Amino acid sequence: MTKTSQAGIRRRGLLKGATATAGLMAAVRTAFPSGAFAQSTGPETNKVTLGFIALTDAAPLIIAKEKGFFAKHGITDANVAKQASWGTTRDNLVLGSGAGGIDGAHILTPLPYLISMGTVTAENKPTPMFILARLNYQCQGISVSNEFKSLGAKADATPLKEAFAKKKAAGKEVKCAMTFPGGTHDMWIRYWLAAGGIDPDKDVSTIVVPPAQMVANMKVGNMDAFCVGEPWNDQLVHQDIGYTACTTGEVWKDHPEKSLGVRADYVEKNPKAAMAVLMAVMEAQQWCEKMENKDEMATIIGKRQWFNVPPADIINRIKGDIDYGDGRKVTGSDLLMKFWKGGVSYPYQSHELWFLTENQRWGKLPADLDTKAIIAKVNREDLWRQAAKNISAADSDVPKSTSRGKETFFDGKVFDPADPKAYLASLQIKKVS
Repeated sequence: MTKTSQAGIRRRGLLKGATATAGLMAAVRTAFPSGAFAQSTGPETNKVTLGFIALTDAAPLIIAKEKGFFAKHGITDANVAKQASWGTTRDNLVLGSGAGGIDGAHILTPLPYLISMGTVTAENKPTPMFILARLNYQCQGISVSNEFKSLGAKADATPLKEAFAKKKAAGKEVKCAMTFPGGTHDMWIRYWLAAGGIDPDKDVSTIVVPPAQMVANMKVGNMDAFCVGEPWNDQLVHQDIGYTACTTGEVWKDHPEKSLGVRADYVEKNPKAAMAVLMAVMEAQQWCEKMENKDEMATIIGKRQWFNVPPADIINRIKGDIDYGDGRKVTGSDLLMKFWKGGVSYPYQSHELWFLTENQRWGKLPADLDTKAIIAKVNREDLWRQAAKNISAADSDVPKSTSRGKETFFDGKVFDPADPKAYLASLQIKKVS
């Protein structure tokens, strides 16, 4: 069979999987509309198992556990379980808690889509999922080895193009690490490289490394650059192994990052419990947003059972104090991690469309996939709005539209969610024609 034939079969399988998943989730939504989640009585179960990766943007789940928000809403047996990697998170979501896995997770925003469509699961088996909330905006980092520090690459990666080409010509592999194919960190480093004229599929090798292993791998020379969330970029600087070229907020100001993803069948079986979990996480986000809580937050999540990281590696960047490691230092930057104010927690459908469009850009999803249809099934902004009412969220924190509108990137590219094809056409380096 030719590669073209294999690709065609895979694409048809993807589309078939997406259609089947959409049908399954449509049935769930019909049986359990948003009104069914109103808290008239206690939750059906007091249990939930949620996975997290040791990244600062997992803080809302950890704080909901540590500060009693889960218990406040009747989820008295909330297990917030550390995962070794995003691959482990995916596998445990497919298993579900009934089979020793998890019900939901702090997760890379595209992953609930890829899992729902079966594009990243064993045997491409779809596992329907919902996105209930966005957990944070920005504050990931793109870091570069000290080997290239003198070149001065920042948000503009162009200074690295010639150096990477020379290294490759000398027979050495140029490795740029991210945390999961098709995930947020993969999209950020690909965008950054491509904007600098570096093809992430031809000029370098993109490799997968779990977040907590990034610093150790760069220390022994296993990579030249990486993209990951905090506290690992700051830890890299503290250990003088590399420097932060840019934070991802410099690539796209106030960009969406992680999400609260939950298996559709958990929501189906336990609609009130799912709402309780959502409200608890949203209240934890409100707590995390307050500057007066940042020191305590760093102390809590730095504990051995959570991150096992010194609070000093966490605290600076969550306050907007950034030491890039190349002489640049800023204090009080608006590039800090945002958790709540102004609608951060709301899962904009337009943002999820960008992630899916970028996955199409790099050939990870079919170009003719009906992205808006799958977003309508996975994205449960209706439940978020109900939860916002239940916790009496301020009007200023509840967006009026499912779209945030046009988004502008550091290189001048504009993503209009009303016309994603025009955005793709404007990009020079890509896999799609």
